[in-house]
Amino acid sequence: MYKLIAIDMDGTLLTEDKKITTKTKDAIKMASNLGVKIVLTTGRPIQGIKQYLEELNLTNKDDYVIALNGAFICRNDDYSILSSNETLTGKDLKYIYNKVKALKTYFHAFTKDEDLVDKKSKFSVAEEKRINLKVRVVNFLGEIKDDDEILKVVLEEEKNVLDEITDKIPKELFEKYTVIRSVDFMLEFMKKGCNKASGIEKLAQYLGIRREEIIAIGDAGNDKEMIQYAGLGVAMENAEDEIKNMADFITKSNEEDGVSYVIDKFILAKRSNEAKLKVKS
Repeated sequence: MYKLIAIDMDGTLLTEDKKITTKTKDAIKMASNLGVKIVLTTGRPIQGIKQYLEELNLTNKDDYVIALNGAFICRNDDYSILSSNETLTGKDLKYIYNKVKALKTYFHAFTKDEDLVDKKSKFSVAEEKRINLKVRVVNFLGEIKDDDEILKVVLEEEKNVLDEITDKIPKELFEKYTVIRSVDFMLEFMKKGCNKASGIEKLAQYLGIRREEIIAIGDAGNDKEMIQYAGLGVAMENAEDEIKNMADFITKSNEEDGVSYVIDKFILAKRSNEAKLKVKS
């Protein structure tokens, strides 16, 4: 019996226009009413998740969210932090910045309250809208302290540009940090070992839920570890081939209520069959 569903947002829960369909909302509500934990598990910061948690009515004290690719686990009623030990420091930010600044990409770093940049660009407005977090221009080398808490560092460019420059990034960065490409236009740097699976594992231990009782649903590179970790790893039809190849099950696309399809098949249908067997007995 599955007791927790970890759901990625962009490309999974959300349609291309960043909406949650009525069918998916209804399926999530029914699963939640059965006692299944619905945990949005995303690369977004908390500010970019709140409106969706409210929309799904996942705002009770026993509801949780995993943000910034596992760096944060929060309670949804007051967004207090259950776990946050997987973060970078200002020293890491400056080290990464010095290694990649010659590439002249849009470079930004997340703190709990802000999105820090060395200069604004065409990406700034889009990012503010997408994640509901204000962008502030700072001098990374002069204003950031070595012990400042930095949640993650991001290089952002058009897909073709990022494709071209990725091979130019120093290899030591890939060795020193967890580096993932969560969407086509973003390359993210996080503390080594920080990923969605580590966040799910910590939350599951806290809730007393076993690995085999977990479903994880995703579509991109930052979902790889959680799909491998979960008892049932699910890839969206629109997922990258690598993610599909490692998944236990491939559901419909994010435009075809793929999350709802998983809940219907592995939660609602199974509970219905169990109820029928009890009646017969």
